Amino acid sequence: MNKKGFALIAAVMLLIFSPFIFSLFYLNLVTEILILAIFALSLNILVGYTGLVSLGHAAFFGVGAYMSAILAREISPNFFLTLFASLAAAIIASAIIGIFCVKVSGFYFLMLTLAFSQMIYSFVHQSTTITGGSNGLSGVPSPLIGSLDFSNPVYFYYLILLLFILIYGGLSLIVHSPFGQVLIGIRENETRLKSMGYHTTLYKLAAFVLAGGLGGVAGSLYTSFNSFISPSDVYWTMSGSVLIMVLIGGSGTMIGPVLGAAFIVILETIVSSYTTMWMMIIGIIFILFVVFFPKGIVGLGKLLFQSFSKSNKLSAISGKKSNALYNNDVKN
Repeated sequence: MNKKGFALIAAVMLLIFSPFIFSLFYLNLVTEILILAIFALSLNILVGYTGLVSLGHAAFFGVGAYMSAILAREISPNFFLTLFASLAAAIIASAIIGIFCVKVSGFYFLMLTLAFSQMIYSFVHQSTTITGGSNGLSGVPSPLIGSLDFSNPVYFYYLILLLFILIYGGLSLIVHSPFGQVLIGIRENETRLKSMGYHTTLYKLAAFVLAGGLGGVAGSLYTSFNSFISPSDVYWTMSGSVLIMVLIGGSGTMIGPVLGAAFIVILETIVSSYTTMWMMIIGIIFILFVVFFPKGIVGLGKLLFQSFSKSNKLSAISGKKSNALYNNDVKN
């Protein structure tokens, strides 16, 4: 087994046994990290693999979150009902918005996604009878599967962990499939793909819908976790936060957004307990990563590993030379 496989198994085992290792506070922290990691992975499809930087991804997060909250409060907290309804709503919203957004690229794509996101935020903020307006929706019941109630934090954690593993594995297969390779080709050189006969607009729309649907799933899980959703979770700052997670972790990689989500959530939890200026500190750290480590935590880890391996090789070579000189001296 290679080192990557061993590290993956070790990480999964650590997550499985987390309820037996961590206190309830840290278990809830890990649960939040896994939910936001799903959100970051969904955005990474656009930013990391397709090369489309979106600043409106919170729109689909909010659509899924509010759909889940309304259904759980008004109809039934059945987990499959709320999850699949949130997924369907986010897919429809992303398909409609995506038809307009994928016609442009670069700065125009970024601004168009931001504009649509703010439109959805405005609707959520003003529709007090449906969304609760600025007060949000509170008292969202815990999800149910049959008679099994997931109000227990440990049960809910394992539910989130299972979904995270399924989504992570599914996305890994997608990005390594021919479809995923076309997305990478669009990121690297869309003009060349067009000349080869690929309908790149359809591929970008498919990536947009896939990312939006998974963003809606993350929103649904986030609502179930907090039992509350507010317009601030649909605001453009939420899109900025998840974009920071992707870029700090390492866009264009599978593990990068997960590490980025963990880094930001843990940093926010620690720093905010000491100062109210935690957002400025996170901003400074983000700037440092963009300037000095543009490939994020994953790129930094690879750089350190290469440096360590190179130093070990140099030590081994110098050791061999020393042994050879010693043996020559003994013979002489």
